[in-house]
Amino acid sequence: MPKLPAIKGEDLIKLLKTMNFSVTRTKGSHVRLRSEDGRVTTIPLHRNKNIPKGLLRKIIREDLEMNLEEFIDL
Repeated sequence: MPKLPAIKGEDLIKLLKTMNFSVTRTKGSHVRLRSEDGRVTTIPLHRNKNIPKGLLRKIIREDLEMNLEEFIDL
């Protein structure tokens, strides 16, 4: 099983924008994104901290509907 990379919220948002996600709203330190096919996710932007591994796994598996290998290839 590949190792999950440490990633910051800003970097994840840039990646999602290349996957046709667009920002629908920002509330506090959280950014909500929606794709053209209806998938929705919320990304926390807490200073320069990395997204916790468990939350990143949840975003990849449930929100993006991808497996870990597909995400790492991107």
